[in-house]
Amino acid sequence: MKKYFLFDLDGTITDPKVGITSCVQYALHSLGMEEPDRDKLEAFIGPPLKDSFMEFYGMDSEKAEEAVAKYRERFSDKGLFENEIYPGMARMLKILSEKGFRLAVASSKPTVYVERILKHFGIRQYFKVVVGSELDGSRTKKEEVVGEALKQLFGHKPILFQEVYMIGDRKFDVEGARAMRVESIGVTYGYGGMEELRSAHADYIVESVEQLQDLLLRELCEVQPKGFMSVIGPMLFPFLLFVLIRQAVSYGALWLAVEVEPYVPDGLWQWLYYRETESGELGYTGNLGSIMSALSYAVSGIILLHMALPVMREGKKRMGLSHLRREHPKNYIIALLASGCAVLGLNVLFDLAGITNSSVTYQAVAASQLSASLAVGLICYGIITPLAEEVIFRGIMYNELKRGYKLTVAMLVSALLFGFYHMNPVQGIYGFLMGLLMVYLYEYFGSFLWPVLVHMLANSLAYILSYTYVAETVLYSWAGGIVFTAIAIIGIKLLDSDKKKIKGPVVE
Repeated sequence: MKKYFLFDLDGTITDPKVGITSCVQYALHSLGMEEPDRDKLEAFIGPPLKDSFMEFYGMDSEKAEEAVAKYRERFSDKGLFENEIYPGMARMLKILSEKGFRLAVASSKPTVYVERILKHFGIRQYFKVVVGSELDGSRTKKEEVVGEALKQLFGHKPILFQEVYMIGDRKFDVEGARAMRVESIGVTYGYGGMEELRSAHADYIVESVEQLQDLLLRELCEVQPKGFMSVIGPMLFPFLLFVLIRQAVSYGALWLAVEVEPYVPDGLWQWLYYRETESGELGYTGNLGSIMSALSYAVSGIILLHMALPVMREGKKRMGLSHLRREHPKNYIIALLASGCAVLGLNVLFDLAGITNSSVTYQAVAASQLSASLAVGLICYGIITPLAEEVIFRGIMYNELKRGYKLTVAMLVSALLFGFYHMNPVQGIYGFLMGLLMVYLYEYFGSFLWPVLVHMLANSLAYILSYTYVAETVLYSWAGGIVFTAIAIIGIKLLDSDKKKIKGPVVE
C-alpha cells in the first residue's frame, strides 16, 4: 500500500502559467530578446530555469544564470502570486492528510518560493516535508529533489521505496521518480500532456484532480460490512433467474423439437434425430441436444445482460483506477500461455489420476457433450456457454461479492460457487481452479474480456482434446501434465511479480 506521496508543484498543485511566462518574458526583455506569445513559454514550466534558457534560447551557462537572476527579480515579489491552485486540489490534500498519508513537495522551484506559494494558498500544513532547489543553483535535477525529499520524509528510518508515489505533470517528474526507483503518477491537466507522459513511461496517468484523488485513495476504499442478504440477495436472484430461464427454455426447445420433427428434411433429420430400434421412440442426437442446451444458455444470458451491464460498468470503473498503467504486451502473451497450459495440465493430470473416472455424473455429462460433432460442440460449449456463464458468474456474482467483501474473499467465494454450480466433483474442482484463474486475470487486466476469453479457451481446448490422439503422445503423461501445470504456475508468478513494487536504492 502506498503511504507517501511526493507532489511536484507547478502544473500539479498549482497552475503557474501567468507568473512563470511573464517572468520569462521579463528576463528575455532585460537581455534584449522579445517573446510576445506566452503560450510558447509553457515549456519553462517544470524543468530547471537555467536548463530551459540554455535549451530554448541557445544561451551559454553564464548568460543563462543572468537570465535566471532577472527572472527571479520579478518572480520574488509579483510573479510568485500570479498563480492559481487547481480546483479540488486543496480539498484532496486535506482528505489525504486526514486519512494519514504523509505528503511532501518535491519541486525544481527554489524551496523558499515553494514555501511562500503553499502558505499563500493555505495548504502548507498538509505537507510534512517541502523540498525544492537552492537559490545558488544547486539541487535542480529532479532526481536530486526526489532523493532529498525521501531522506527528509523518512528521517533515520529505512526508506520504503515501494510505498511512495511521485506525482507530476512533466517527463522530468517521471524520470526523477524512476531514478530513485519509486513509482510515478503523471497528471495530464498540467503542462506535459498525455504523449509526453506516455513516452516517459509514467506508471499511471490521470486526467483530473478527481481521478488523482480516486487513485490515491483506492487502497483505503475498505469494504463496508453489509448484512448477509444485502450482498447475497443481488447475487442470488440473478442466479436463480438464470437457472429458471435455462430450464424454461430447455422445455420449450424440447417441445419445439418434437413439433417440427415431421417437417425436417431427411438429411438434416438424421443429423438431429434417431429412433430407438425396439421401441421406435424418437431420440435426439448429440448435435440437437447440444443446440438445445446452447439455446437455453444464450436466452438466459441475453435476458440477464441488462441486469449485468450496470454491475459490470460499476466494476469496470472501480477496476479502472488500478489499471491506469499500460500493461506490457508480453503480459498478454504470458497470460494466454499460462491459461492454455493450465487447461492442458489439469486435464491430463485429472485423467491420469483417475479423477475423471471417479464421478458417474461427470461421465454422463461428458458423454452427452462429446456426442455432438466437433464444430457443433465448439460453438455450443466453446463459445455460447462460456459467454452466458461469464455474464452471471463474473459479470454479476463476482462484482456483487466485491461490494460486500474484501477482494480475496470475493475471488475465493466466486470460484467456489462456480465449482459447486457444475454439480459433480470433477467439474467442481476443475471449475474452482479455473474460476480462480479467470477472476485473477479479470482483476489483473481490468477487462471482462479476459474471463470470457479464458473460459472459451478452457472449454474449447478440453473439447478438442477429446477429438484428438493426444492420449497416444508423450504430452499425455505425468511428465507432460506436470510440465504444463508448472508453466502455468510460472506464468502466473511472472504476472504477479510484475505487479509487485520493486525496492529502490539507498539514498545517501
